[in-house]
Amino acid sequence: MTITQVTAKDLFRAAYENRYTWDKNFPGYSAEITYKYEDQSIKGIARINQDLKAEVLGIDDEHAQKAIHNQLWETSIHRVRRSFDDTHGANTFSYGDTDENGRVEILVGGKSAGDKYKLSNNEVCLVCRHINGVLVTINTFASYNTGEGYLSCRYDSVYHDPKTGEQRGDKSNFSDQYQKVGNYFILSHRIISTGIAGETLPQEFIFENIQLSGISV
Repeated sequence: MTITQVTAKDLFRAAYENRYTWDKNFPGYSAEITYKYEDQSIKGIARINQDLKAEVLGIDDEHAQKAIHNQLWETSIHRVRRSFDDTHGANTFSYGDTDENGRVEILVGGKSAGDKYKLSNNEVCLVCRHINGVLVTINTFASYNTGEGYLSCRYDSVYHDPKTGEQRGDKSNFSDQYQKVGNYFILSHRIISTGIAGETLPQEFIFENIQLSGISV
């Protein structure tokens, strides 16, 4: 009997296509946002338009506006639906090690040479990518199955110098919750805890009264 081994590319493709993304009919949405940081609680309106561009309205505080906009932008870029070939067509894939938890390492060559991932249960549970001159590592510890793909809901993120390996900045831990509005899962709550000089500084983003654009739900 001949046993055909799944290629690294096919295994990674399956996990890539198992991510939850918004379809081409996504109309955009708006929500009331409460941003909590240190002793402040700032309220305004958050919006992601149909073209996935983010807006923050009704907030004058520059730090708060930038923090909220960054999270909206992060949310939207991870919900964009792109084919595997469009995203990874110039890359090659090979197997690395399997760790003690059974997570399978995928090594990337070609255009994105040096990047790597780990897969578990048809999900990407570790991302290690070179982006804008830094090495970004994201470990996922928990995810949510929407029935239309998975969403990471507990994970951390840290940056390193790709040449020296020196850590840049502090590690951030994320905890996310999602709400289904109409046909789409929307971020409703995010806590980011970042250790700075031995102290943990949390940021909290609360999205309420989420409404799809042009649709009553």
